[in-house]
Amino acid sequence: MNEQDKLKYHAQAKILKALAHPTRLWMAEQLADGERCVCEFADAVDADFSTISKHLSVLKQAGIVEDDKRGKQVYYRLKTPCVLRFVSCIEDVIESQFKAPGGLDK
Repeated sequence: MNEQDKLKYHAQAKILKALAHPTRLWMAEQLADGERCVCEFADAVDADFSTISKHLSVLKQAGIVEDDKRGKQVYYRLKTPCVLRFVSCIEDVIESQFKAPGGLDK
């Protein structure tokens, strides 16, 4: 593997790591319906603003979301909605594991 390949795979892993948390994955899916305020996430997840902001910061650093500050509120939207196609693919993998003999216990 050459240096350019290493950089590419490192960048891809960063994106996967950003999505590899249940709350962040849920947030990304929620943003598929349009932008949301941090306060909406805090209410829905029953977490404090700092925790929600940290999750959103990870998604932003990975290039998955972008923000827009309006007064005291910060709104987030998906920067790359195509990332949800990958999530759909993951669901297909899970479904195929359930259908396989032995299910997920294999």
